[in-house]
Amino acid sequence: MKKTCLLPLLILLLNLNIRAQSLYYPPVDNNATWETTDPASLGWCPERINNLYTFLEQENTKGFIILKDGKIVLEHYFGTFTAQSLWYWASAGKTITSFLVGKAQEENLLSINNKTSTYLGEGWTNCTLAQENNISVRNQLTMTTGLDDGVTDNHCTTNTCLSYLADSGTRWAYHNAPYTLLEGVLENATGQTINNYTQSKLKTPTGMNGFWTTIDYDNVYFSNVRSMARFGLLIQGQGVWNGTSLMNDTAYFNAMLNTSQDLNKSYGYLWWLNGKQSFMVPTSQIVFPGSYAPDAPADMFAAIGKNGQIASIAPSKGLVVIRMGDAPDSSEVPFILCNQIWQYINNFDCNLAVNENASEPISIYPNPAHHTIQIAHLSDEKYEVKIFNFIGKLMLEKSNENAIDISNLARGIYFIKVIQGGKIQTKKFLKN
Repeated sequence: MKKTCLLPLLILLLNLNIRAQSLYYPPVDNNATWETTDPASLGWCPERINNLYTFLEQENTKGFIILKDGKIVLEHYFGTFTAQSLWYWASAGKTITSFLVGKAQEENLLSINNKTSTYLGEGWTNCTLAQENNISVRNQLTMTTGLDDGVTDNHCTTNTCLSYLADSGTRWAYHNAPYTLLEGVLENATGQTINNYTQSKLKTPTGMNGFWTTIDYDNVYFSNVRSMARFGLLIQGQGVWNGTSLMNDTAYFNAMLNTSQDLNKSYGYLWWLNGKQSFMVPTSQIVFPGSYAPDAPADMFAAIGKNGQIASIAPSKGLVVIRMGDAPDSSEVPFILCNQIWQYINNFDCNLAVNENASEPISIYPNPAHHTIQIAHLSDEKYEVKIFNFIGKLMLEKSNENAIDISNLARGIYFIKVIQGGKIQTKKFLKN
């Protein structure tokens, strides 16, 4: 029975390995040509691609790329933004840190099982010594330090901001400060600045550009869209770049992209994982059933940052999807935007009937919301608005109102359905 169960997994791993070996890698010289693939060769309809570009522009996108097996199949920039323009990764940059921690462990410069104070020294928190000594580098990677994320500024990295709330490993919370302190862990373990270590382990071998800089308490990575695509291609290729392995620690690499703890099954080592049975979101302790991006492939994993900095990788499809820019959704992790992009990609297939919901899409903001949600991109026609809870129960019903009071709704995930001109559009939002 065990052999039967293992066979499909072995076949999948074999197929992914074959795909990784057949990937195209662009030259590290950024002035050289990056090969392309014609969307028509993939059976994609050009007019449906334009629908995506319209949506992306409405969502304040600056740059967008899709790679197919390493080659550029779509690339588009908006406004004055160009292929050379630099932009911040926000929390998507956490995944670079995750890769670098794994590389440092491979080089025997650190161990993620060691307590964090091994590298930061005692007193880096406001906890008792016993409580602090229970926090490991692995806890920082998995958002399970147990430190209180409900402080006034959970980005604050001074020890007075880092107080005990729960034993490490017993509580998952999207807490930026313990993550940010991984920079100090890396620098003290490697003896190099974060920029120098990134240069030697990532930028030089892959042709990425960019730099880390400090904004308030946060370490933020800036680069261009193609550099994010290069990083996505490296991860799609299982840490191999054009035949050279940039990470030989396969155990760490696999753990990085798989469920890292039992609390939030959709979280690896600073990567968001799709296709899991449940997920959690920042600022909430609610465990939501299902996947955070149900329209994306189940094997998709993503780097996702505030205002829609997204590197979404689907090995089974051979796709790396990059989006940089601003967005009406100001949440720390804009899951809905990630899922909406995949809805459009799914609709590219000329063999599929046209998804009418994909044209002239509405937008919901803010998301998550506390008291009121706004509906944008509506035409002048009359419309009906219905809000359902996660199990499909009708909770609110309005007519011709684009500002909806949701203050009486309980916290959780809801679906808003807008009926206008014979078309139905559905969006998901989170009530905090």
